[in-house]
Amino acid sequence: MSATIFEQLISLLDSNDARYRVIEHETAGRSADAAKARGTKIEQGAKALVCHVKGNGVKQHVLAVLPAHRKANLSLVARQLGGTRASLASPKEVMELTQCVFGAIPPFSFHPDLKLVCDPKLFEQEEEMVFNAGSLERSVLLNVKDYARIVSPELCEFSEESEPE
Repeated sequence: MSATIFEQLISLLDSNDARYRVIEHETAGRSADAAKARGTKIEQGAKALVCHVKGNGVKQHVLAVLPAHRKANLSLVARQLGGTRASLASPKEVMELTQCVFGAIPPFSFHPDLKLVCDPKLFEQEEEMVFNAGSLERSVLLNVKDYARIVSPELCEFSEESEPE
C-alpha cells in the first residue's frame, strides 16, 4: 500500500474542494468484485492502466483511465497519441511511476513522465466515480465533475464493451 499516494490524493482533493468520501473494504481483484466489496455499481468504477506508447518517434508512459466495466483497446491509445503500438507496463514500472501495485492505482498522475488520458465514457456513466486510492483495501468515491475539473484530462476514446465478468 502506498500511504504517500493516498495522502497526496486526499490533499489534492481537499485543496480543490472536491466532493468525495473514503471507503475501506476487503481486497478484491476484478472490477465486479471490487464494486461488490465497496457497495457500489461497477459502472461507477474507474480503472487506471499504466501503458507504454511507442512508434512514429513517440515513446511515452501513459496512465489510461476508463470505466471499470469496459475494456481498453491499447491500439486505439497508441494511434490517438501518435504512436503505432501500446502495451501494459511491467509491475516494476507501474511501481516506479505510480508508487502503487497493479490494481491499486488511482486515476491521477503524480509523476511528471506519466501522461494522463481519460476515455470520455468515464464522464458519461455516473455522477460519482470510485477507484482504488493507492491500496487494494481503500477506495475513494468522487464526484465526476470534480475529477474532470481537477485533472483536466486529455480525452482519448479507447474503451470497448467488455464481456460480462
